[in-house]
Amino acid sequence: MIFLFVLFVLAVIILASCVKVVPQAEAYVVERLGAYQATWGVGLRIKLPIIDKIARKVDLKEQVADFAPQPVITKDNVTMKIDTVVFFQITDPKLYTYGVEKPMMAIENLTATTLRNIIGELELDQTLTSRETINTKMRASLDIATDPWGIKVTRVELKNIIPPAAIQDAMEKQMKAERERREAILRAEGERKSTILVAEGKKQSAILEAEAEKQSAILRAEAEKEKRIREAEGEAEAILKVRQATADGIRFIREAGADESVLKLKSLEAFEKAADGRATKIIIPSEIQGLAGLLSAAKEVVTE
Repeated sequence: MIFLFVLFVLAVIILASCVKVVPQAEAYVVERLGAYQATWGVGLRIKLPIIDKIARKVDLKEQVADFAPQPVITKDNVTMKIDTVVFFQITDPKLYTYGVEKPMMAIENLTATTLRNIIGELELDQTLTSRETINTKMRASLDIATDPWGIKVTRVELKNIIPPAAIQDAMEKQMKAERERREAILRAEGERKSTILVAEGKKQSAILEAEAEKQSAILRAEAEKEKRIREAEGEAEAILKVRQATADGIRFIREAGADESVLKLKSLEAFEKAADGRATKIIIPSEIQGLAGLLSAAKEVVTE
């Protein structure tokens, strides 16, 4: 009874071990009696006990391999170290299993030799400035070489380029000198722009001052002109008022019945007031001149 129970338990364990579930993004390489049988994809799978064996579980996701720095020599005999990062994906689990022994070691060695071949054709300056070109060449070479192994290289990147210490010091000094040169250029350019702006400011200020002086002179001239016009108008108005007053006085005398001689005397007084000491000559009508002579004779008689 116990023996049958043991046999039943063993049978259950063996059957359970024959049932396999292949997860997503993985593949199982199955061998039967030591020979390749099949590649299992995602899902529930059953293998024959003892006869079938899972030779390798293959990860189908894209993988990253970061390799240690490798010493390389440039075309101008400069030794440096470069470490690379390789992105790859297994496309054929069967070729990956049976194509090469230790695929990761094979990819690392192939990466090192390919890198040496490419860098050996470039000088130091080209190596430092041609990362994209080196990456493209390495990816193409590795992809061709790893295709029989069921591996596709999707991308290659140079992670670090480490030149010798002496080269690093020289590069740092060169970069420092370049930064100082650029700083001097920027400073000189700033000073030049500042000088130009100051000159333009002075020019604009002089233009504004000249314009203000011009406007001030125009205003002064207009004020002087206005002043003279007002003075002339005042004098003309004063003369007009004097004449008007004289005319009114004569009219009043005439209306009062004064004779012709009195009217002529009043006219003479009007001429005197019109001159007001400003005129050096006064033109007197002939009929008034005779009367003026009589007045002078009368003054002389009174004086005697």
